[in-house]
Amino acid sequence: MGKTPVELNGKTILVTGSPGFIGAYLVIRLLKELESGTVISLDNMNDYYEVSLKEWRLQQIEKSAADSNVNHVFIRGNLADKALIEKTFSEYRPAVVVNLAAQAGVRNSIDHPDIYIESNIIGFYDLLEACRHWPVEHLVYASSSSVYGGNKKVPFSTEDKVDNPVSLYAATKKSDELLAHSYCKLYNIPATGLRFFTVYGPAGRPDMFYYSATKKLSGGGKIQIFNYGNCKRDFTYIDDILEGIVKVMRGAPEKKTGEDGLPIPPYAVYNIGGGRPENLLDFVSTLQEELVRAGVLPEGYDFEAHRELVGMQPGDVPVTYADSEALERDYGFTPKISIREGLRKFAEWYKDYYK
Repeated sequence: MGKTPVELNGKTILVTGSPGFIGAYLVIRLLKELESGTVISLDNMNDYYEVSLKEWRLQQIEKSAADSNVNHVFIRGNLADKALIEKTFSEYRPAVVVNLAAQAGVRNSIDHPDIYIESNIIGFYDLLEACRHWPVEHLVYASSSSVYGGNKKVPFSTEDKVDNPVSLYAATKKSDELLAHSYCKLYNIPATGLRFFTVYGPAGRPDMFYYSATKKLSGGGKIQIFNYGNCKRDFTYIDDILEGIVKVMRGAPEKKTGEDGLPIPPYAVYNIGGGRPENLLDFVSTLQEELVRAGVLPEGYDFEAHRELVGMQPGDVPVTYADSEALERDYGFTPKISIREGLRKFAEWYKDYYK
């Protein structure tokens, strides 16, 4: 699909889900790299995980804003608050929107479905409606590798059928893709969905395995390794993810008219992943080694005594593996950061943050 270049300098850019993990780093990068314009962060700062970490990320954003030529505005509110979203769009008229706000977590969606419908369905609908009434140059939104469900064909391709989700979280993300496609067709809104594959790094989400495992190990606890270690994950370091997002922001799907005189949907979906699935046991070993190196765990730490191999858990899948060829072809994006390099940066941050 052809791309229409999108200039980011001098524009108003809305990033929802900041100061969440990916959102915070994206805002900081934009504040450092752009020469002019306005970046708006929007988040409800909910307590799905420790709010203090979100507040720390917001402080890092504010530090970057103080040294930037770009204006930064933080709006505390809920994406499902339609009046707030309409007010934000009518007042600031964002040219580019990056929707990273979502209720995340596969397992949590099993016990708390309501918040997933509110945030991931109603909230995303509100955003699409705003993009309809206050047209944008490009809407980029977060989907998830979870949409592939129990797909046994690897690597996962965006050409694969994804109609059999194994968690409510995955179902909401697939629903977002369908909603986006219909709005692109009906209202000619250029939109790109990104299916993220296990993003990790410093100041990440504490519910993610590498982070929660670190907390347990540093407290002397035991970690559970699911499917008896027979899992593979396409881990993607945060800096690689940011590189991909920014490249995508700068190229919107081209608007075209079909033979019927109606818009051909300016719509695209890409995988954004490391492209090198890692065995979970190897990943855990590397994590433990880097935690010792950073001083989070003591020398001679007894790894085996703090591991427990258990069966698969509901809603989870044994393998995630991204076919990112389309993203490489259309945007020149190739992940570069190895697991050891990424986990080393996380371990060093963890040591400093929790000291």
